[in-house]
Formats: sequence, structure tokens, C-alpha cells
Amino acid sequence: MPKVIPPVSWIVFPILCGIGTLLMVGCHKPTSIPSPKASTSSEVGPIELHDVTNDVDLAFRHTIGGSGELYIVESVSAGLALFDYDGDGLIDIYFLNGAPLKGAHADTPPTNALYHNEGGWKFKDVSAAADVADRGYGLGVAVGDYDNDGDPDLYLNNYGPNVLYRNNGDGTFTDATQVAGVENGSKVGAGACFVDVDLDGDLDLYVSNYVDFTYENHVPYSLGGFPAYAAPTMYNPVPDVLFRNNGDGTFTDVSIAAGVTTPAGTGMGIVSADYDNDGDFDLFICNDCRRNFLFQNDGTGHFTEVAMTAGTSCNYYGRANASMGVDCADLNNDGLLDFYMTNFVGELPVLYQNVGDGFFDDVTRRCGAGLGSFQHVTWGLGLVDLDNDGDRDIYVAAGHLDAQANIRDDTTTYRATNILLANNGDGTFVDVSDSAGDGMLPAFSSRGAAFDDLDNDGRIDAVVLNSNDHPTIIRNVTTNDNHWIQIRLRGVKANRDGVGARVKVFTGDRFQIDEVHSGRSYQSHFGTRLHFGLGTFDNVDRI
Repeated sequence: MPKVIPPVSWIVFPILCGIGTLLMVGCHKPTSIPSPKASTSSEVGPIELHDVTNDVDLAFRHTIGGSGELYIVESVSAGLALFDYDGDGLIDIYFLNGAPLKGAHADTPPTNALYHNEGGWKFKDVSAAADVADRGYGLGVAVGDYDNDGDPDLYLNNYGPNVLYRNNGDGTFTDATQVAGVENGSKVGAGACFVDVDLDGDLDLYVSNYVDFTYENHVPYSLGGFPAYAAPTMYNPVPDVLFRNNGDGTFTDVSIAAGVTTPAGTGMGIVSADYDNDGDFDLFICNDCRRNFLFQNDGTGHFTEVAMTAGTSCNYYGRANASMGVDCADLNNDGLLDFYMTNFVGELPVLYQNVGDGFFDDVTRRCGAGLGSFQHVTWGLGLVDLDNDGDRDIYVAAGHLDAQANIRDDTTTYRATNILLANNGDGTFVDVSDSAGDGMLPAFSSRGAAFDDLDNDGRIDAVVLNSNDHPTIIRNVTTNDNHWIQIRLRGVKANRDGVGARVKVFTGDRFQIDEVHSGRSYQSHFGTRLHFGLGTFDNVDRI
């Protein structure tokens, strides 16, 4: 087994609006000891992923809570979070779950599940002990230290009342929803993110809403003579909500004053990023079957919706997509953050390449960034460097809405294998799904996907939540001579996890950038600890 590499050094480093510390989790070549069951086939490519789901043996199983009525919320659950809830240096897993909908019954009520990382690919279910076994209908999740006490807190964006779990710092959480004032009524949730919109040093909370669905206004629908989920366009959109952090454990709804309620959208995935390099934090929101939002921050926490002029509202052809999940990263290492968005079957995912001055181009076809996706519904994703070569690859989770999809359309499938696009280092991608090991073989209807180094060996692993099924746990066993560094930010005057902070790493004649995000992918959270592949460079010149 690869050895666990402990934190190796601390240095003083300025972040956000205060002085903080930089924890360098590692700067090493990955330990080149493959998993005993890892493939040794000569057909395996430079990236090798291994399915360890059966070895890890998690008891969690997701449910949509369906009763046969095909309520629209069933099709869009759920996300997950990867984060170190107890500060032991190992990344833990939090799965969201559905709940019985009207007409459904469960002998044992399903709950969300928190799995503590014990090391050595062993995980322990601590959901009940930690008091986070929520029984609501889970959709989206974000992680952030909203009270700046040094412990990451959890926000759940549900169908029904939302939940804020405050981390007590002793391995348990307290439901602080009512005290904080962030219940958000009884809506159909979607993505969420913590972000310091007004640069006052504490984390505000953006909550995306999907459609105005109730049991009373449910739309029965059929497609090709078969029952199907209604489209989101058959329901009214719902405005998103922005909660400003008051600094005393409470929040105030400032949505109207902040300019995020008009127009209303059908929110799905969300990510916050400083796309225009002006030092404040903007918001990209996927709207299912409607134009996307790109909220540009003026630095005070007031936003202007600029997606149309920026080039991110639609695809290259001017058509709104059935937008699902979104992540951002500098995919071509030019110092500008790009957005990658997943979509419905019959649409390509969209790579919005940042060309500077606040503008984006859809370069999906030109770059090969949509290979293997056209015949699938795509959901969770990660722009992560899986082979530590200094270029970020694209992992996409796939799967259709319901099991009847195969009957209605024989060109697609309900259970699909996921997709891996390797970055060629020149702004183009190649589909390596068939040569990246048995980690790419599981076929499910996947939703949320999250990525982090679960065993601290310097290689980014993956966890995928599968609709109405058990999750997939994927270990990265790629073997090469590349090096890596992982960085965790800790704020002193700014928010403790450095959410929104940008890090630039220089090696030789090149550099990489990344930001700390809270909430990303499809209604999920990961990446509080930043990871940079260094290629053959065995040291970092400057951070």
C-alpha cells in the first residue's frame, strides 16, 4: 500500500484580505506501489484508475424515493462532499440521499451518510455519531467554515427545508439552521456554495433553486408512449437566494439587493470563481434547459448578470443547454480560469475557454472536449490532474434519467460508463476512457462526482454517487515519475479555509493557478486542499 505522507512544512503566506499560513501537504513523487488488484495490462494507458468499491465496502445506497409517479425531483438527486471534517489530514466522504416521496414507503428511512477515513482505504460510518444523518431529500451540498472557528461546516440544499450543520470541533455537528436563518423555505434545491461576496472576511452563502414543483402541480408526462420525467420547462423557474453572513452566526437574505433574483432560473450545478481577475468572486450557475447565469461581482457583493455578453449563456450555436454540472480550472495554463459544463443526451458538454477581458469562447469541438459524451446525459465532473503532468484532465459522470431511456431511444443507455478525457498539454483532449483501467468499467446512472487524494499518495482519486444504487470508489494507481504538491490554506483574518483564494505555483518556465472553491461539479463539493501536478520538476520555484 502507498504510505501516507504527513504534512511536511509550514510557511507564512498572504491570502485574501489577511495574513494566513500555507500548509504544504506534500511535494513528492507518488509512491509507485500499485494496488494488488490493479491492472498490469499493456493496454492500460498513462492514466490508470482502479475500482476499489468492493474492497472499501461502504454500506451506503442512494435512493430516489420514488413511488412510480416519476416526480421531477427523483431524476436530479444527488451530490456528495469530500472534506476533512475532523482535521486529521485524511479526506472523509459525505453522501446525500433521497427520501420517500408521496406514495412511497421505506421500512428503514434512508439518511445521508458520513464516512470517516480511517486510512488504508478503510472507512467507518459515523453518520449517527456525528449527528449528520439527515432524513431530508438531499440534492446539493457545500462545505465551508462559516463561523471561522477552524472547523468545516455543512450546508444541505434539499427538496424541502435546507439544513446547516455547524461543526463542533469534536467529531460532531449541531443543526444550526434556525439560528442561522438559512432554511430557505420549502423549495427544490440544487447547487450551493459558500463564498465571501463582499470581501469582509467571512463566508456568505449562495443557494441555487431548481423549479417550482409540488405534489399538487406534478406534470404526468410520456415520451414515445412511455412514462418519463417532465422537462424543467414544464414548471416555473425559481429565483436563487444569497445569504449574507452577519459575522455572528446568523445570515440575512440579501438576494434582491445583490441582484441575483432577476431573472429566475432553473439552477443545477454552481461554482464561484474570479473569472475576470479583478480580485472578487463571481458566480456561474447552470440553468437546466434555460440560459446560464454568470453573475459578475462589483466587489461589494452586488452582481450583474453578464452571461450573454460574456459568451457563457448558451453553446456555440446560440442554444441553451440542459445544463447540469460545472467546474472551473485553467485548462490551458494561460492564467485564466475556464468553465466546463455537462449537459443532456444529444448535446455536447461545453468548454467555455476564457479568452480574457471577461469573454469566453465555446471551443468544445475544436479541443475534443466533448468526446464520448454526445449519446449520454452527463452530470458530475472534475477538472483534475490525474497523472501529475501539470495539465488538468476532464472526468465526466454519465447516466440517463430513468430505466425506460433504453426503450425510448436505443442510441443511449440508462446505465453508462463514465468518461475520461486526457489533456494533451496543447489545449486539446483525447478520450482515454477505454484504456484507463478497470476504474472506468462500472456502468451506473451517475450523478454527483468528487475528487481528492483519499490516501495521501499524491494521486487524485474519485468518488461517484450513483442514482438508486451504491457509489463507486475509484483509486488512482497511475505510475510515472511525475511529482506533485498539495496545499491547504488557513486564514487568520480571512475565512479560515481560504475559500476564494488564488494560488499560483511556478516551476521552471511555467506556472499553474487554482482557487479554493466551496461547491462545484454537480451539486457537490471537493478540492478544499489544492493539488498541483508538477510533471518532472522535483521542486517548486515560487508560490
